[in-house]
Amino acid sequence: MKFTIKEKSKKDIFISLFQVLKNCSSLINMMFQEDHLYIQGMDRAHVCLFDLKIMSQWFESYEKKQNSGTVCVDSHIFHQILTFTQDKDTIVFEYDLEQDNTSIQLLNTENVKGEFNKFFKIPLTDMECDLLSIPEVDYDVEFSIKAKKMNEVVSQLAVFGDTIQIETCEEEIKLSSDGVIGNMMVSVPIDDLNEYTITEGESINVCFSLNYIQKMCLTTKLSQEIQFSICKEYPMKIKYDLGENSTFMFYIAPKMDD
Repeated sequence: MKFTIKEKSKKDIFISLFQVLKNCSSLINMMFQEDHLYIQGMDRAHVCLFDLKIMSQWFESYEKKQNSGTVCVDSHIFHQILTFTQDKDTIVFEYDLEQDNTSIQLLNTENVKGEFNKFFKIPLTDMECDLLSIPEVDYDVEFSIKAKKMNEVVSQLAVFGDTIQIETCEEEIKLSSDGVIGNMMVSVPIDDLNEYTITEGESINVCFSLNYIQKMCLTTKLSQEIQFSICKEYPMKIKYDLGENSTFMFYIAPKMDD
């Protein structure tokens, strides 16, 4: 198995993906399919499911060999190596089933003077992980908001509490948190959203862990917008569109009333 990433914007996205993933799970199973790279897993508390699909055309090159399938890596080490990438470097990932490690190369393919090629090998590990089937759901509320603005609001809400309350109606969305030092409420008019749909006559009032929301909105480099999908009976879906039919999604269970 081998793939390369050369375009700077995609290198930034790939590094940011693992910045988020390492905060969800210390071990990551990378599953190489004929036409895409797939990663699925859950956090240790089984509150959040992450689901990443990157199509082969998203990469500069993507080659799947017959003897390559699933690779389990330490997400912290993998992300640390990726952060060594320079602007003009090409990321090269290579793995063979007969080896007990995987190879990562940061290559100065544009011959920038003073920059050096770097070569890494990291040991592989094993993690049993049953893939979950994610059902198609008709959500009661769906909206898209700028990633930068959501990152800012979530960080501010986290100052006041560890729970975010989301209330939606046909006119606005309210995001709030409260704790011993006070409370904060943000009113978001639907005209300020890029997309907004709600079932007619429906209103939603649900709570989620702000800690998990912060992990999912940690970076603004994945895409300019984040899509939220909410209903009463199912976990909330948070979706990033990475381009070229590639997506990064989270499913987070609501907090139950005490």
